[in-house]
Amino acid sequence: MFGALASLPSVPFAPEPTPVEEMTRLRAALGRGPQLLVKRDDTIGFAFGGNKVRKMRLIAADALARQADTLITCGGVQSNHARVTAAAAARLGLRCVLVANGAALDRPTANALLARLLGAEIRYVPTREARALEMEAVAAAQREAGRQPYVIPLGGSMPLGAAAFVHAVTELLEQVTPPDVIVHSTSSGGTQAGLVAGCALAGVRTKVLGISADEPAGILRTEIRRILSGLADLIGPAGGSHTRALADAEIEIDDGFVGEGYGVPTPQGREAIELLARTEALFLDPTYTAKAMAGLISRVRRGAFKSTDTVLFWHTGGQVGLFS
Repeated sequence: MFGALASLPSVPFAPEPTPVEEMTRLRAALGRGPQLLVKRDDTIGFAFGGNKVRKMRLIAADALARQADTLITCGGVQSNHARVTAAAAARLGLRCVLVANGAALDRPTANALLARLLGAEIRYVPTREARALEMEAVAAAQREAGRQPYVIPLGGSMPLGAAAFVHAVTELLEQVTPPDVIVHSTSSGGTQAGLVAGCALAGVRTKVLGISADEPAGILRTEIRRILSGLADLIGPAGGSHTRALADAEIEIDDGFVGEGYGVPTPQGREAIELLARTEALFLDPTYTAKAMAGLISRVRRGAFKSTDTVLFWHTGGQVGLFS
């Protein structure tokens, strides 16, 4: 591990590591292509798992160190990150306020139902752009009431959240030979920043390909660069070549599988959900992992990978979204 990243405090919400499995039946169904592996963060045993739990281990530890008594974050009505934040608050005995863009559901389902069961207070705003202002307003009101709020950005996409995925790359490299490519779903940028940083800092040549579920590639690339800069600050001034590696790291994003927009299922995503279920008994969600897997499947079918390549799909969870 690298500099101060090695000693970051963590809340052990669930045991590590998550398994890596080979997807032999999917490879056979596709008829050709590389060796296919999957990193199973969907199996994390806390609050229905997913990549947000990795981030929350470090973020929650920082909140406790700052003596916070209230966690505040934002997302869509069916946000995975909001669900995990609410679960972390419940486990730690903290209050939780979620700012969701959209309207309250008459009959909450999936993540919206779980957030309510976990005791979170939910505030609704009309647009995605209104979330940040509402979070700050909630935090100000909490301070006036004598509380200690801790505001977590969308998706936990902050340097601490990304640092969790630097740790995750170290975990992966203890399990398998470095893959040629890691494919994953990217949205708010924190997971991809951590994976890119982890590979760069480890000195491996693994390409990290983010399939956007949301923003255009240019916007995401700018956000990931911002988070990488924050990671360099966490490493500290003694980082030297490590911080240069972060600055020089390649960021590859494919925004061709978003479809009609965030949270809107696509035909390619629906095919990916059915194909993964029927070949590997793996469950994807329509918002994130189905679109990422659709991107991987498309590349295999058009021969974008060599048959000697190893391609790892990082399953970031979100399967609760199947029940919305």
